[in-house]
Amino acid sequence: MQNELNKIAKDTNNFLKRFIKNQKKSELIIPMKYSLFSGGKKIRSKILIDIGSLFKLDYKSLIAIGSAVECIHAYSLIHDDLPCMDNDTIRRGKPSTHIKFGESTAVLAGNSLLTMAFEILSHKNLNISEKTKINLINKISESSGHLGIAGGQYLDLSYENKNVSKKKVIEMEIKKTGKLFSFCCVAPLILKKKDRREIKKFEDIGADIGLLFQVADDLIDYKGSLKIAGKKTGKDKKRGKATLINLLGYENTIRYANEIIYKINNKLKTYGSKSKNLSKTLNYILNRKK
Repeated sequence: MQNELNKIAKDTNNFLKRFIKNQKKSELIIPMKYSLFSGGKKIRSKILIDIGSLFKLDYKSLIAIGSAVECIHAYSLIHDDLPCMDNDTIRRGKPSTHIKFGESTAVLAGNSLLTMAFEILSHKNLNISEKTKINLINKISESSGHLGIAGGQYLDLSYENKNVSKKKVIEMEIKKTGKLFSFCCVAPLILKKKDRREIKKFEDIGADIGLLFQVADDLIDYKGSLKIAGKKTGKDKKRGKATLINLLGYENTIRYANEIIYKINNKLKTYGSKSKNLSKTLNYILNRKK
């Protein structure tokens, strides 16, 4: 599992390094690269590759699409860490982008990474039809804006120190984290021009994977350590964050996470042994320490 992750991370980083190298230079490249190449696990790209393997899709095309996803993920982390958001000073074991370069530069670097994702997906070297590129851009835009990451972050901040129902917490976590995972699950089906019914099925699978990832993140914050996690832990309780742990308790949240994995695996039964890699990735997500 770790070898697969390392290969995908290496191939994704190499793609992004080549893409940036071929662009005109600017002062924002350094803070952009600081966040982009900070040692992330590239779990989203792994999910994309896992789903792509179900449909025997071209690995290089999936790496390019995954690179666009990683740009959006990096942008969201830069902005989430800002003092006006979650006010985190450490990310992946080093100073957050705004600590290293200043707040205004961090905002602009985040914005630039967001827009670079669309450059990647619309680029002439991505060997897919123009119509498919438009469909991918439309879906990733929806996943990133007010219906996805940005909307989820707004709710996350709005729910601090409030009594929030389980349903609302799940909806918030699916927006904040699940929508980008949904894109990773749906992108291969867009490439294969699958019908709306099947696309909806994989959108739901992606939302569940994103919820699983966020629950695992909350578990790390609850019981993890700065040294292992690479970021400050115990923040959710201090800030009064609305999490499933607060509602269900630690042990029940672990049970709930395992139920999510069972539910996803059940939906993938029709793919038989071809879904084995994805099942391994789900277990890795839940049991990770950082």
